Amino acid sequence: MQPIIRLSNADICQQDGRVVLENISLTIGPGEFTYLIGKTGSGKTSLLKTLYAALPLTKGKGEVAGFDLSTISRHNVHLLRRQLGIVFQDFNLLTDRNVEENLLFVLSATGWKDPVQMHQRVQEVLEGVQLTDKRHAMPFELSGGEQQRIVLARALLNHPVLLIADEPTGNLDPETSDDVLLLMRNLAKTYNTAVLCATHDYRILQNFPARIIRIRNGKLIEDDGSAAQ
Repeated sequence: MQPIIRLSNADICQQDGRVVLENISLTIGPGEFTYLIGKTGSGKTSLLKTLYAALPLTKGKGEVAGFDLSTISRHNVHLLRRQLGIVFQDFNLLTDRNVEENLLFVLSATGWKDPVQMHQRVQEVLEGVQLTDKRHAMPFELSGGEQQRIVLARALLNHPVLLIADEPTGNLDPETSDDVLLLMRNLAKTYNTAVLCATHDYRILQNFPARIIRIRNGKLIEDDGSAAQ
């Protein structure tokens, strides 16, 4: 089975061109849940941005969802991102639209045309995050955990093969964080979606153990599964 992420001898650079990760290799397969951990400024976000082509890969080989990161053109980045779901610490929901309208907006922006199919897909993802009763709620009417569930629903709209989550529990209390992580784990299993989750929250590593990739001194290190700092 083809990996969803495959990096080989790759350098990861920041926007200014400074190398933050050097000569790294990483392979993640379908349905695999992987944590990415490391200190602030270690390069976690730069790595994630490279994977969804917000930063260029200028050295080494990289492939995500069948797209070559070193040769992908600006005009084809949207095709790569249709294969991905991206979840950030900040929810970034449209505040002037209700939940359903937020999700329909994304479907429209990614090429969906049939209103019946669009509403059916919205219903499916809301069922997946157990928030069908919030479809007409405005974002400000939702708790932080509910907003992050809607963000997960939004990320799943286009049946992604890879879910990239950058500190998805950073704004949530411990109990809500556990709920969101459990949901992400279940969604990965249900849809065979690979998940790469960058986090500072070592508590969730203990509560929901999975493969751990640690960034240290500009390198990727396969952790032994221990959450110890």
